[in-house]
Amino acid sequence: MRYAPTVAVGTPPARPAQDRTSRAGRRHAGCTFRRRPPGAAFRSLGRTVNPSAPASPSAPALTPTTRALAWCLHLLVVGLLVLVAVRAVTDGRPHAGAIAAVAAACGLAYAAGPVLPRVRLVRRAAAWWLAAVGAVWLVLLALSPEAVWVAFPLYFLQLHLLSRRAGLAAVSLTAVAAVAGYAAHTGSFGPAMVIGPTLGAAVAVAVVWGYQALYRESERRRRLIEELTATRADLARAQHTAGVLAERERLAREIHDTLAQGLSSIQLLLRAAERALPGRPDAAAGHVVAARQAAVDNLAEARRFVAALTPPTLEGTTLAGALERLCATTSARHRITARFRATGTPAPLPTAHEVALLRVAQSALANTVRHAGATTAELTLSHLGDRVALDVVDDGSGFDPAEPPPADPEAGGFGLAAMRARLDALGGTLTIESAPGHGTALAARLPLTPPTELEACP
Repeated sequence: MRYAPTVAVGTPPARPAQDRTSRAGRRHAGCTFRRRPPGAAFRSLGRTVNPSAPASPSAPALTPTTRALAWCLHLLVVGLLVLVAVRAVTDGRPHAGAIAAVAAACGLAYAAGPVLPRVRLVRRAAAWWLAAVGAVWLVLLALSPEAVWVAFPLYFLQLHLLSRRAGLAAVSLTAVAAVAGYAAHTGSFGPAMVIGPTLGAAVAVAVVWGYQALYRESERRRRLIEELTATRADLARAQHTAGVLAERERLAREIHDTLAQGLSSIQLLLRAAERALPGRPDAAAGHVVAARQAAVDNLAEARRFVAALTPPTLEGTTLAGALERLCATTSARHRITARFRATGTPAPLPTAHEVALLRVAQSALANTVRHAGATTAELTLSHLGDRVALDVVDDGSGFDPAEPPPADPEAGGFGLAAMRARLDALGGTLTIESAPGHGTALAARLPLTPPTELEACP
């Protein structure tokens, strides 16, 4: 027998399953968790059944355990009723035919529960059905003392189909009726007559309440697991979003420090060539050659960027060699004298450190060429034992660090932010000293960590 839960009258319809499970702490719309619905003896419980509303079509299915319990209860009731009828016939009771007929009527009344839809789905109808079964049982108890045995399965039905208070009252009345009926048949009264029905009622109450407690704990854990699962899904989505944003920032830094800087340099060279024409064709040709070389370098950077390899300027050379070449290239392409020097004892650096310092130097020199109007710039690479430092100093126009210049829309505005982000990712720092009319000094510091530890860093 199965009694399906229903949504309370007047509540909004339930949301789709994907909405109900999208966030931690979600609850079923329009459903509440109160007392046990009818038919809880035969299925998984937990949602309220409205006394008169039809059940929800999405009622949970019977589990193998609850289905087995339901069949055990059915067989117990039928077996006890058959036993009452057989004992009446075999013992030659005066009203054996009436007893058998009433036992059959009681069985039919009980069988109506699993068959009639309203009895299976509506609490009020289930209560009336339980009252009808109880009334027929009282008639059977008046005819046969063996009917007292049927009280035991009735205890379970009453405790499951009724609220806790009503169930206790019904069990108490059933036990009193069983004791009184048996005493009337025997013509005597003693403690033994009270112990049997009372002990059976106590066992039924303990079993049912224990089952309800276990079910509530199971439901609590199920909801907790659902919430934890939803929380983990939310966390996974948040981590995915954070990863996407971090990768987007990394790509922005890479594009700014490589392709955007190279294209900006090509643009400046072509403008210089345009200004040199037609009066100075040799100078214009030199600018075009420099722009072409910048395009070749940019193409190599783009291919490296797609393949996620080491920058071409670092292939086959050290960081110091790459920085010296950067200064030479910048001096050749632009009206600025860029010099490089190294101090300290050179030591192998992790690839991530070399790439970060090279990008900082490229971005700093590009800003010097584009914004500072400087005539000289000096790069200093210092090996300081447990850390490495890169200083970029120019004699340009400078600026107020408290009020940095607005972002260049052509460059994308990632310069200083990209430098700082690169160094922060490796545990380094970026310091800028400048003043209007007094040039700019940029200092990048990176701690030296073993390559194995560095590879673990994001």
